[in-house]
Amino acid sequence: MTSENATKTNNTNGVGEAVVSRFVERFASELTEAGMQRMASRVFAALLASDKGALSSTELAEQLRISPAAVSGAVRYLTHVSMIRREREPGTRRDLYRLHDELWYETFGRRDQVMVRWEAVLLEGAESLGPDTPAGRRIAESADFFAFVQKEIPLMMDRWRAHRDGQAAESGETGK
Repeated sequence: MTSENATKTNNTNGVGEAVVSRFVERFASELTEAGMQRMASRVFAALLASDKGALSSTELAEQLRISPAAVSGAVRYLTHVSMIRREREPGTRRDLYRLHDELWYETFGRRDQVMVRWEAVLLEGAESLGPDTPAGRRIAESADFFAFVQKEIPLMMDRWRAHRDGQAAESGETGK
């Protein structure tokens, strides 16, 4: 690490800014490739990589070297899709943007709601196109897939919580 920024630290555990920045950009790139807006991906990854899971818009703009307007658009999107929340920093008028607790659990839970709507539309489409047509069969199979996944998600989430709680018990941490 030869750059001046590499010696600065972002996190309380002493990880250099260059290391954090590489992770943020790499994970943001994966999120963007999966369909998330680029700036929202970068802001989300920066929040995920911060020790406290929360940063102000000024901190985000400085860390990511983006404009306040870019931060504003990204946090508006992330708030809209319930990946982060806005809260006031105690004793100030400054907003902090914070990751939700159990972020991935909640995100997958909301996907279940989307799949319910998709399944309904697919069932309607299969009926409209006819169960004996190739398109009708393909659409009915798609609806069947979403019905199956909807049944499996709660079971998977229960297994996740048990797994997480087991890991916390082994390490002596208190679970949520």
